[in-house]
Amino acid sequence: MQAARILPDLQCSLLCEEIRQEANGNFFIIGVINYIRVPQVPVTAFKLSVFNRWTAGVGQFTENVRLVAPDQTTLLRKSEMKFELKDAALHSTNVTVFGQVEFKVPGNYYVEVLVDDVMKLRYPVPLIVAPAPNQNPQTPQAPA
Repeated sequence: MQAARILPDLQCSLLCEEIRQEANGNFFIIGVINYIRVPQVPVTAFKLSVFNRWTAGVGQFTENVRLVAPDQTTLLRKSEMKFELKDAALHSTNVTVFGQVEFKVPGNYYVEVLVDDVMKLRYPVPLIVAPAPNQNPQTPQAPA
């Protein structure tokens, strides 16, 4: 008897600076991002990567990863990827790379992960504007 189509579980989703894969197939996840601290806005992130691992499903699926602005309606980036799980004991690791992401305002941005239009996870990524440590704010000097 063949298993019916089973929607997979999202085992993990991590926003990070970079993801690399070894020759043996294992992944290096570099710079897991808890929040984004910048000296000013607007600011552009050169690259943001999302590492998603799916498991316990059977069938063909479409993953959607979205990066949403603090107003919770503006879509900054969107990615769609098809994947397949032939057996519930298998897994699929999907990597999404968003390049040149411009952040215009501080606040909570959101990563949304969907499979076949079903929201599996939505998590905040706070963008905080703060001067770099040990940096004194510059004060204008009066002309002599």
